[in-house]
Amino acid sequence: MGNAYQQQIEKADVLLEALPYLQQFRGHTFLIKFGGSAMENADLVQRLLRDVVFMEVAGINPVLVHGGGKAISAAMSAAGLEAEFAGGLRITSDEAMELVERILSQEINPGLARGIETAGGRAVGVPGHSALIGERITSWSQEAGREVSLGRVGRVTGFNLEKIQSAIANEVVPVISPIALEKETGLSLNVNADLAASALAAALKATKLVYLSDVLGLLHDRNDENTLIPSVKADEAEDLIEAGIISGGMIPKVRSSVEALRAGVGKVHMIDGRIPHSLLLEIFTTQGVGTEIVQ
Repeated sequence: MGNAYQQQIEKADVLLEALPYLQQFRGHTFLIKFGGSAMENADLVQRLLRDVVFMEVAGINPVLVHGGGKAISAAMSAAGLEAEFAGGLRITSDEAMELVERILSQEINPGLARGIETAGGRAVGVPGHSALIGERITSWSQEAGREVSLGRVGRVTGFNLEKIQSAIANEVVPVISPIALEKETGLSLNVNADLAASALAAALKATKLVYLSDVLGLLHDRNDENTLIPSVKADEAEDLIEAGIISGGMIPKVRSSVEALRAGVGKVHMIDGRIPHSLLLEIFTTQGVGTEIVQ
């Protein structure tokens, strides 16, 4: 046959490598959280959304939760509002919350839904406050040496899943912004997108929770990508935090991942959304490209 068919044969081999995963996960729900610098590159975003459409066509039920921190910071700066954080969470005043909700639910959210449709899929934008119920939280401030109010910031405590479940049943990809409705006041609350994703994954009993961001995964040495940790057991997480291997913004991400696993999520993946097709490589190949967290 020579070299004429070699590329085609290799493509067929790739498809066959994916076959057992496609068989295993058909009809299962995958919760994908998308954020970080990967959201800043329009080509990367569209490539990711095309991969999401591939998953849906293959019979998997992808559910997308997105962030938007950099866009929010830019909008606040343009409006003359200073970005303040405590414990890694954005302090959100009433004025800032208007911007947060506009950026997340009215700009990024419908934009991602349109991107899925451009890639040949079907999607529905779900403003988070119509699906997520929350309560306000405080956070420890190292500078103040005490718990401080974060304003309109919350955590997810309940759900209204009707719109999301209806989309899944109709083979439509739901795209959810990380905004919760405060039950007592009817006001919107800003929720950390990682925490919103893990809570929703647990509520949907997702087979996989996938964090797509701008880091390769968990690293023994954060300055050396050759030290990627391919797999971590849930009961090892706190030891890695104490050792300083997991630090900063990775701490709440990993802790929420462990909570999601214990609530019934099958497996958690942390991968770099800047790598072309990293989502498909992690899910449908033997080797994968990021870090998995398992029970």
